[in-house]
Amino acid sequence: MNLDSEKLKIIDWIANLKDETVIAKIKILKDHSIDADWWDEISEAEKVSIERGLEDVKAGRVIDHSEVKKLYEKWL
Repeated sequence: MNLDSEKLKIIDWIANLKDETVIAKIKILKDHSIDADWWDEISEAEKVSIERGLEDVKAGRVIDHSEVKKLYEKWL
């Protein structure tokens, strides 16, 4: 992959964007600090949900991936 060529393609794509939502997301990505920890940027509800999931794993309240696939295969 030629990095300079890919950058030019992205610049061209961005220059022709009309979707303000996509532009706003690109701006967030640009402004996002590489050193930032994603945990500090998610909502309290998301943190609570993640913690609850980790507690479920520790307590063994999990379903094997293959079982989940069987349950939902008609929608996949």
